[in-house]
Parts: sequence; structure tokens; C-alpha cells
Amino acid sequence: MNFVLLDEISTLPQAYDDARAERDLENWRSAAAHVELGAAAAALTDHGAGEGLLRAIFGNSPFLARCVLKDVRFMLRLAELGPGPCLDSVIADLDDLNDSGGANGVTIMRRLRIARSRVALLVGVADIAGLWPLERVTAALSRFAEVALGAAVAHLLRAAASAGDLRLDDPADPQTGCGLTILGLGKLGAGELNYSSDIDLIILYDPEIAQYTGGDGPWGTQAFFVRLTRHLVRLMQERSADGYVFRTDLRLRPDPGATPPAMSVEAAETYYENLGQNWERAAMIKARPVAGDRAVGEAFVAALTPFIWRRNLDFAAIQDIHSIKRQINAHYGGASIAVAGHNVKLGRGGIREIEFFAQTQQLIWGGRDTGLRQRSTVEALRALAKAGRIDEQASDDMSEAYGFLRRVEHRLQMINDAQTHTLPRDGDGIAALATFLGYDHGDDFAGELLERLTLVERHYADLFEEAPALAPVGNLVFTGAEDDPGTLATLKSLGFADGAAVGAVVRGWHHGRHRAVRSTRARELLTELMPFLLGAFARTANPDAALINFNEFLSRLPAGVQLFSLFNANPELLELVAEIMGSAPRLAERLSRNALLLDGVVSGDFRDPLPNADALADELESALSEARDFQDILEISRRWAHDREFQIGVQMLRGDGEADRLGATLADLADAVLRVLKPRVEDSFAEIHGRLPGAGLAVVGLGNLGGREMTISSDLDLTFIYNKPEDIKHQTSGAILSDGPKPLPALQYFARLSQRLINALTALTGEGRLYEIDMRLRPSGKAGPVASEIDSFLSYQLEAAWTWEHLALTRARVIAGPESLSVRIEQGLRHVLTRPREPSKLLGDVSHMRRRMDVEHHVEIPWKTKYVRGGLVDMEFIAEYLQLRHASDHGEVLSANTIDAFERLGALGLINPEDRAALVDASRLMRRVRGMLRLTVDGAQVETHASVGLRTALARAGEAADFDSLRQKLLTAQADVRAIYARIIDEPAAKLPSRLLKNSPQAG
Repeated sequence: MNFVLLDEISTLPQAYDDARAERDLENWRSAAAHVELGAAAAALTDHGAGEGLLRAIFGNSPFLARCVLKDVRFMLRLAELGPGPCLDSVIADLDDLNDSGGANGVTIMRRLRIARSRVALLVGVADIAGLWPLERVTAALSRFAEVALGAAVAHLLRAAASAGDLRLDDPADPQTGCGLTILGLGKLGAGELNYSSDIDLIILYDPEIAQYTGGDGPWGTQAFFVRLTRHLVRLMQERSADGYVFRTDLRLRPDPGATPPAMSVEAAETYYENLGQNWERAAMIKARPVAGDRAVGEAFVAALTPFIWRRNLDFAAIQDIHSIKRQINAHYGGASIAVAGHNVKLGRGGIREIEFFAQTQQLIWGGRDTGLRQRSTVEALRALAKAGRIDEQASDDMSEAYGFLRRVEHRLQMINDAQTHTLPRDGDGIAALATFLGYDHGDDFAGELLERLTLVERHYADLFEEAPALAPVGNLVFTGAEDDPGTLATLKSLGFADGAAVGAVVRGWHHGRHRAVRSTRARELLTELMPFLLGAFARTANPDAALINFNEFLSRLPAGVQLFSLFNANPELLELVAEIMGSAPRLAERLSRNALLLDGVVSGDFRDPLPNADALADELESALSEARDFQDILEISRRWAHDREFQIGVQMLRGDGEADRLGATLADLADAVLRVLKPRVEDSFAEIHGRLPGAGLAVVGLGNLGGREMTISSDLDLTFIYNKPEDIKHQTSGAILSDGPKPLPALQYFARLSQRLINALTALTGEGRLYEIDMRLRPSGKAGPVASEIDSFLSYQLEAAWTWEHLALTRARVIAGPESLSVRIEQGLRHVLTRPREPSKLLGDVSHMRRRMDVEHHVEIPWKTKYVRGGLVDMEFIAEYLQLRHASDHGEVLSANTIDAFERLGALGLINPEDRAALVDASRLMRRVRGMLRLTVDGAQVETHASVGLRTALARAGEAADFDSLRQKLLTAQADVRAIYARIIDEPAAKLPSRLLKNSPQAG
């Protein structure tokens, strides 16, 4: 026999695995004999070049060996005719299949897969025998992909026509005029498909051209083409006994996470015109129609010319292009060039860098120079050199390295038909690959490889030498449609729990899914900021939550350019926003509602202490002057209070000012709200029920509000007290009614008025709630009236109140109300609290109540500073007990503030100096820590969830050297408080008769 192929072979690689080569030569003879081709097979092996070719295949590539042994007849034909004629024959067979139109789906799938196996074999042989240069290898693979796609599309179109879903202009040529076009991108689009490549496709249809005859109008058209696309993907990539044709990737279409697999031409054009990104411009450089209605595809690509090739690029766009490069810098194969385990496509000095080298310059200059608009990488390099955009040496070096690396890539993939670009990690694997490439020694291959990789890296770095690295955080690639493994690894190392979710959110930003990121400028700035942004999130208590909260924040912004520019100009602001998003959920929610708060953050006085309650009330009065109705009053008061609360919270988070002051400032804020809102509620109420002349309502704060010890999320402990008109003081409340359209007696009037004020504070509006209200400290607790008449209130306190109610009253403070009523309340409270008490009964009641509270709220976590033994509740019990114990003799000891109470007790010698100092220091420490934790994470999660930044902030708040020192400081303070509590309350109480250790309903 005459074997044309063998006559053309001049060099072949040796077999790395001689034993496998010998075994497969025997398998070759057996397989040939089985199909009665033994003589021809023997003739091939008897030819020196023939045996050498088979040994090169069998000893290096298990995949090609399977192709040969599975299809002996084709191998002999290939040897007889050569790869070129055999390729033409395979293509002609597919064209015949396309033209015949009689094949069913099963036949189509089988014929396509057999054709693919044959093309893989003939291209592999042409490559390893040195018969074809790289350009012909990649062109052959690309040509086959187009023909295979065309055959599959033609089959599906005919099937749809037969089912009555589609009308075809010419059933003999179903693709022309069908309205469906298949765009090839990436290496298929450039005609540079690699040996074991997937194919990147965009599937589009023009509803004005496609003659869809099914139902459901436009929605039916889209559903039809989506189904057809899914069938096409199945025909291409579903594996069977005959293998597969091509892995198919549709993720380069516009916003693949939010769009169907097949899109209308108009929808795609709209996306690119309005939301297209620079990396998509780079991808579309290579786009071309490869199957279907090519006229539709050509028209679409032509329509995208202004998007792809912008005539004028501003500095920001060029920076964005450079940012993409810097995102892809230093990842696969590590931070340095290597051989073992190096990724020849994506690693340093690899194929991707050569492609990107060319594409970035094409994007920058191709808008004004049409000669640069080349799909082929090598042709683009040549065109750039010709235009003077890169030097000739760079073009030659990069082109030669590109050919070398593509050849290495192909041999890697030929071994097992794997879509891999990573070199073996062991010496034997490198040696095997080197042999397959024709080297005598692995070291020779390694030396040539390193030379090319280093050269590419140098040219690549020179191109971007003026663009500084974005951030030293590793790989952060969010271009394209898939998760980049290096990026997932980087995100994990940064502390993100769900890297895939992070990638999906960030790609959503780049696809313009929020108004804030729909402008090109906003997305360009975002690309530049991304490493800093994610790095800042990573330093928060919960990086994933930070990202989610920031995404919610972005979703409410009308535009993003101003914000991102602000971040660029103020890196500290970016860090602050990240910390808020990841560590302070209450502040994050507020910031999401009102992004304009950031304008205040960068103002000069944002970090200054807030004014006192009177000045704050004046501020709120001014803000409410714009209110048109009561609903406006509710909205404006909430917006104002939340904005000021945000400022206080940020100051707390950043450690601005005196930490002890912030609790009092929050109380001043609440005071201002109550003082300003109360008369407006009264005015609104009076429109229906009138007024009671001479009578009034006072608001009394207790608990943390009364003691001016609030945290960022404190509720308000309130009680309401009113007085009757003086001229009916001794009459029943029903004797006189209010003077409005719907008059009410005093009891109902003030009960409803109080409830109206509570509603005004707690109602949920578009700006949220002002406060949660707790009324359990009013007389008789939950069973008591909402508002109490002053004489009844004082009578109850003197005659019927429990000890716990008097303990609560030590922290009572009149916040708003008529002056005369306020004075009466303050005098009455002082009279109640300074009454002599039976010491043993008081001690027994206090001890019993604390034990009961500990049973209900017992914790042993030192960060739960309120209820842990030795915590704030123990200190409050000590202060309240000692005040009630000594107020009859020392009225000046009374103070609503716990720390002030300890100071007064110490000054009067009622506690020893050491205890006073320990209690004051412990109270300050635990209130500071509690304030920070109420802003950030739950105390139970501090040890496991606190970020480095939060731990630092906590240590700063607690005036400790570091987080561990703070923990020890807390434990020591709590131990000191427990000891003091035991000496003052528990140990003396243990000596009391048992009857006094049960709580009494009487105050005594």
C-alpha cells in the first residue's frame, strides 16, 4: 500500500512508555485482523515511519491510542491519504448529513461523535508528526466545530418545522433566513480552537425574521428558542458510548446569571449599549457567526462595533482595562514562574497574558485604527507592531512564545483528552510530557519553557509598568461568567465563608443589576476599588454579612459614581463603611436607608461631641418646621433621630471622644425626641378630644433612660403621670370632661393620650421605628394603668408598692411635662425614696430578687455583661440597695446614674474607697463593652465571630492593650464585683431569718 502520510513525516517523538507501546501494537494487530484489515495494518507497521508513528501514539497518549484501536479502518485511511484529505472527507460527510435532512436525533448524535473522534485523531497525528503548523491545527479544529454546530442546528430547525413550531424559507437550507444565529467567542471565534477545548457560544434570535408558528406570542418565541438551545447543548456535549462533540459554554452571554440561554438580538444590543463592560468588549473582539443565520449574526456584530471599538477612551476606561489585568495578575501556578504544576494558560507568562497583552492594546487603540481589529492573537500582535503600538521585538517574542505554549497545551490535552492547562507536578510527568513533545530530556523542555514564560512575563509587565498593583490580597477575578478557582481560594483565605456567593454578588454589580452600577464610570471605579473593598469586608466581624449588607446598601443608591469616588479619595471612609456593614448591623440598616449620611461622615464636625438635650431639641424643632401633617412629623422625627443615632454609633465604633459620654448622649437624644414629639401628639389628640384645662401629662424615664446609661439599641422604660384640673381635684375623674368634639374624662383622656404617644414612638414607618417602649416598671407592672394620676401614684408608692418598684424608682427622672407637675413628681419621688426602711426586710427582699433574676437569666459568658454574675445588674442592685438603705439619713445619696451613685456613696463613707473605685471602674468598663457589643455582635459570639477590627475596637473601648487583655480585665472586674456584692448583700442576707428571704408585697 502507498501511505502518503508516512512519506511526509520527518520527525516523531519517542514512546515514553515502551511497555504500553508494545502492548498496544499487539492490540493494533488484533483489532485490524478482526475487521479483516490485517494485511494493511501489517504493511503500516512494517514501514519504519508507520511503526514509529504508532509507537509515538501508543507510548504517549492513551486517548489517541483508543481512537486508533477503535477505528482501525480510519487510521489506515489517514495513513493512506494524509490529514488534509481526511479532514475534507469528514467535513463532507457532515455536510451530506446536513443536506440530507433525513437523520434522526440518535443518528445525528452518533455521527457527530464519530466525526469528532476522527478529527481528534487526524489533527493529533498532524501535530505530533510535525505536518501542520499551529495555525492549521487550530483552524482545522475550529472548522470542524462550525460544521458540527451547523449540522446540529440544521437538524433541530428541521425537527421544529416538522413539529409545526417554525416555518423555514428553504427546508433544504434551513439555517439561512431562520432568524437564529450562533456566535462563537474565544478561541472558536478567533479560529484558534485548542485540542480539547470547550466552545464559547452566544445564542441569539431575531423575532422579526424567525417565523415562529407556535403559540403564546413573544413569550412563546423566547421559550421555543430556549428549548432549541438546550437541545443543541445536549447534542454537543452529552456523553455516550461514542464520546462527545464539544463541551459547550453559554456563560459569556450578557449577564448569564439573570438571562435565558437564548436572547433576542434587541435585548442583547440593549445590554451591551447600556451595561457592557470592558472585559465583555475584550471578549467580543473575537465574536463571529459560526452557525445558524449568519446574516443575523453579522448584522449583530456590526451593530456592536461602536461598543467594542470606542473611538475615544478616557483615562478612567484605560484604568479599568488595566485593572482587569491587575486582577488577573499573580495567581495560577503561584506568585512565581515554575514548571511543575504551572498553568501554561493562566499562570504567569502564560497564554492568557499573551492574549490579554494584545486585547488591551486593541481596546485602547482599535477604535481609531481599524487595522487593529483582528480576531487572531498573532495577527493582532503583528498589526499592533505595524501600527507602532508595540515594538517589533515584543511582537516576535510574544508570537513565538504563543506558538510554543499552544503546542505544549495541545500535547497536554492529547494525553487523556482532558481540558487541562496544568503541567504535571512530578518529575516523571514532566519527563513524559517532554518526550511527547520530542525532547530527549525533561530538563531541556523545562529550560525552553521557562525562557518563554519569563519573556512573556517581562513584556506583559512592561506594558502595564505604570499601573500599580490593586492590592496584595491575591487573585480577585470577577470577569467572565464562572467562578475563578484562584479567586475562590483568595476569598476563603480572606475569611469569606461562601466564595461562590460573593462572586455571584460582585458579578451582579458588574452586570449593572443595581441603578448605582449601571453607568460605565461607576463600574470602572468599582473594578479599581474591588480588592480594597473585599479586603475591608474581610477585616470585619462577618465578611459575608458585610458584603450582603453592602449589596443592600448599593441596591438603594440612585447612582454610584459619587460614592465610589468618595471611597477613592477617602480610604478611611471605605474602611468605616466596611466595618459598619460587617460589624454593626443596626448602623448598616440605617446607612442603607440613607446613603447621604456618608456626606456627614466626611464633614469636619461629624466626630465632635453632640450638643446637649436642649440643643438637640432645638434641632428637631427646626427639622419638623417642614412637616405638612402628622405623618410627616413621624417620618421626619425618625429620620433625624436615626441620623443622629448613626453619628453616635459611628463615634462609638471609631473610639471617638469619651466612651462614657455616649450613653448619656443617647439619653439626651431620647429626651429631645420625647420633649419635641409630646406636644405635637397632644395637639393632634386635642383636635379630636380637646384639652383638660389645668391638667397635664408628664413622661418619666426609668432604667437606662432614667440613669442616662443607654446603648445604641436600648428601649425606653417609661411611665406616664398626670394631674387633674385643680378645681376638680377632689371630685371623681368623670365629673369634668375634655372640651373637644369627642370629650373624655381625665382617666380615659390621659390613658389614650399616653397610648397615642407610645404609638408615635413605636409605629413602623418607612423610616423605621423610633424606639421600643417598655412599660413594665409602671405601678403594678403589666397590670397597672398606662397613665397614673399623681396622687394615686404617690399613694400607691407609699402604701402598696413592692421593694423592686422602689429600687426602680431610684433611677427615675422626669423627662417632659408641665413644670408644676414635674416638680410635684420629683418631690413625691424623693419623699418615697427617703422614707425610713426596715434594713433587714430591705436586705432580704433585694437578695431574694437577685437570686430569682439569676435563675431566669443566668449566664457565665463574661461578654454578657448585663446578667453575668459580677456584671451590670449586680452593680445596679448594689447602688439601688444602698441608696434605699441610706437615703432617709442622707438624701444627697440619691442619683439615677449608677456611677454617680457610687461616687456619692463613697463620698459619704457609705462604701469603702476601694469598693467605690472598683465599682466605678467595673461599671465604666462593662458599659463600654456592652455599648460596643450592642452595636456589633452578640456577646455570646465574641470569642468566635469578632473580627480583628472588632477585637481592636473592643480593646480600645475597654482601655486594654489587646483583646486577650480585655478579656482578663473583664474577668477580674467581674470577680471584684461578685466579691463586693457578696460582702454587701449576700453574706449579710445569709444571716437573716428565712422568713425575710422571701419577697414581700409591701415595701415596708
